Amino acid sequence: MTDKIYPRDQIGRYLVIDVTTIVFLIFIVFRTDATFGLWGKVLFLLLYVIAFYTGLWYRDWRLLAAVLLGLLVLTLFAVFGTIPILLFAFTFADLIGRSKSKTHIAIGMSAIIIMFFMVHWKVGDNLSRQDYMILLPVFIVLLLLPILIYIKEKAKGLQGKLDAAHTQIEKYIQQEERHRIARDLHDTLGQTLTMIKLKSELTSRLIDHNADEAKQEVKDISMMARKALHQVREAVSEMRYISLESELETSQALMEGINIELNIEKEGELPLLPSVGETMIALTIREAMTNIMKHSKANQCIVRLMTFDNAFSIQIIDNGIGLRDKGPGNGIQSMKERMEVVQGTAEVANGSSGGTSVTLILPIFQTDRGFNAL
Repeated sequence: MTDKIYPRDQIGRYLVIDVTTIVFLIFIVFRTDATFGLWGKVLFLLLYVIAFYTGLWYRDWRLLAAVLLGLLVLTLFAVFGTIPILLFAFTFADLIGRSKSKTHIAIGMSAIIIMFFMVHWKVGDNLSRQDYMILLPVFIVLLLLPILIYIKEKAKGLQGKLDAAHTQIEKYIQQEERHRIARDLHDTLGQTLTMIKLKSELTSRLIDHNADEAKQEVKDISMMARKALHQVREAVSEMRYISLESELETSQALMEGINIELNIEKEGELPLLPSVGETMIALTIREAMTNIMKHSKANQCIVRLMTFDNAFSIQIIDNGIGLRDKGPGNGIQSMKERMEVVQGTAEVANGSSGGTSVTLILPIFQTDRGFNAL
């Protein structure tokens, strides 16, 4: 119900201020000795509320008309009532700053200038030096306020569009990651389940003729079932957030367990990464470390983390046997696909002094935690 009386997007920031302003305005108006009497005061308040309420809800020509009406009634009351009433012009200076038209803002600012000239022309002789010392700063702030509000609203609108774009990108990344996991499940779990099916059929044929061989087949089926369960758990875990720091710590512990010395070198501060980008890098590092442990025959490995030219780079170098003209297997394609999801790259090549070099590069577009790298 409240959002039908007062704009919902402004309740949190302006409602208390606006109610307080109107209460003070009513108090000042009825305590002022004005030449237009009680009904004139009531009319003034009515016109003020109409102008103010119209300005709250609209951002087109009706906002400009409301501001002009509000400034006009304030000018008349200042001339025939009390000068301090001009302080309530801040309300309309704020409203005109929310206009979508620069022309309307310029007209509103011109109306503020005319308002002050009119007041000075009519009651200037009665103003003291102290009055001018108060009114001049008020006049300057009133002129600057629409510009400041316009810049603020413009920035808020751009941030809203940016947040919407980030949301769409986040959805796209999640969809791509689901597709990748589906491919992984098809290639790994699907193959394992096919083998379980074939061995189950073979066991059913052997059970009456060769019990020993059937028992061996049952053991193989049990082993494959555990493998399938592990593959499912791994796929599910990959859908959760994985921090880069924790993945590096885990890799170091695993490497030490098989007597591979892992050194992590960090050049400068690491960038703040979004959850999706950081998870993709962590999973890619995991794949690279798995390859090193399984295939490299290395005893040393270096991980270098660097930030340069709006990009975050991770280089993984081992002193093993290198690629040796191997094809795009051993998880290399999976690493490239993961980095492509976050608009990054993964390059795998033989190291200059032997071994294998994996280079991951992730672009960094801005520095906010919410979505600074994608």
